[in-house]
Amino acid sequence: MRSIGELARDSGLGVSALRFYDRTGVLVPARVDPVTGYRWYGPAQLGEARLLARLRRTGMPLADVRLVLAGWSGADTELVTELLQAHLRRLERGLSDAREEFSTLRELLAHRENTVPSTRSTTSRLTAPAAELAAALDAVRFAAGTDPELPMLGGVLFDIDGEAVRAVATDRYRMAVARAAATGHEGPAVRITVPTPLVDAMRALLTGAGPARLAVDGDRVTLETEDGQASGRSLDHDFPDYRRLVRLSPGRRALVDAPAFREAVTNGPVRPGETRDQDGGPHDLSVLKVTPDGTVALCDDGDDDPDQVAVNRAFLLDALTAGNQDRLVLELGAPTAPMAIRRPDDEETFSLLMPVRLER
Repeated sequence: MRSIGELARDSGLGVSALRFYDRTGVLVPARVDPVTGYRWYGPAQLGEARLLARLRRTGMPLADVRLVLAGWSGADTELVTELLQAHLRRLERGLSDAREEFSTLRELLAHRENTVPSTRSTTSRLTAPAAELAAALDAVRFAAGTDPELPMLGGVLFDIDGEAVRAVATDRYRMAVARAAATGHEGPAVRITVPTPLVDAMRALLTGAGPARLAVDGDRVTLETEDGQASGRSLDHDFPDYRRLVRLSPGRRALVDAPAFREAVTNGPVRPGETRDQDGGPHDLSVLKVTPDGTVALCDDGDDDPDQVAVNRAFLLDALTAGNQDRLVLELGAPTAPMAIRRPDDEETFSLLMPVRLER
């Protein structure tokens, strides 16, 4: 007999997923302890659980999954084959429809590219305190993308206007925004994406207390400080309009002691291996909720509060470290809404973490 944790480890299904499939009658444990309620699974159920995990990855509807498992256990290969073929035909039809839609989208994008004027010839200059610009880059660098299939995210956006330069980075699953005050701005407002190697070279120069001079000339960006100069070409890709992505409905806010909370997240309960869509592999999850007394609690695996929010634990630790504050404000909305990590005294510097849907 395997415990629910052992079956989760050996099958690739999360503990919460196994509980959900028990409640829905898809994979019922062979035995449930009458005193503790703990679930135990028989030897043959490992194969069923692994099959269930494969069917989940294909996106098969739950009703069909139940029939496949029933046919599998009853050695009804004809039924199983028909169900698999029917699902494959649905996927192929869906793929064909998706290709048609993508073809239309490419035509629409090509039309937009021909009608939107280029800003590659823009010239703009400003001065910012080196320490303030360094802090802004430190606050966002962790969120820069590394996926070669999404080169437009492989850098930090510098959004420059007359009073400030905003640094923005995202890899789709997290986003960070920070602001540094600017003076002496010459030229129009400009948005330019600086590749991460150049960002790192710029950050290495921002060690003094003096001013930093930032210049944009077409697709070339240059930072100059008393310690030297870093210059290079911007990414030849448009960064997403981050301003649309940070419009969040108000959530439940809680002020946390950042060092203590980082330690609690590091050593606290996790739900393992339930996400397969962030950076292409499974990750430990931290599950959070705001308690009635206004504090943030880390939920254990038995907590089924519907308002809890699950996030990638490594991403959460990165965001808490990048916050570089003794106290931070955590803002949790609906379980499907991004979680925000803000500085108490600076609403324009914050991180967002995309939630991970928990299997019930």
